Amino acid sequence: MKQIIQQQELICPQLPLTVYREIVAHLRQVPGVEAGLLEPCNQAFDYGQSQSGGLWLEYSDSLDSQGRQQIAAILAYYAARFGDWQVLSPRQ
Repeated sequence: MKQIIQQQELICPQLPLTVYREIVAHLRQVPGVEAGLLEPCNQAFDYGQSQSGGLWLEYSDSLDSQGRQQIAAILAYYAARFGDWQVLSPRQ
């Protein structure tokens, strides 16, 4: 049976790059989850904007409910401190 991979790209414009790195490290600790950073969209440096274009995460459709709950808890923790996540359209 072919596994379906769930993919998400998320951004929280207020997040600093170091916090994005921390979140990616936490997400990678969930068994079956891959995560990384997206390239920044802005070419000009601006201290008021994040220096990351967001984060991506992938996991198998067969990821158990505990893994899904861990992902949700990690994202909710940071959303409560920095603002809501925005779902990005997949990049071409």
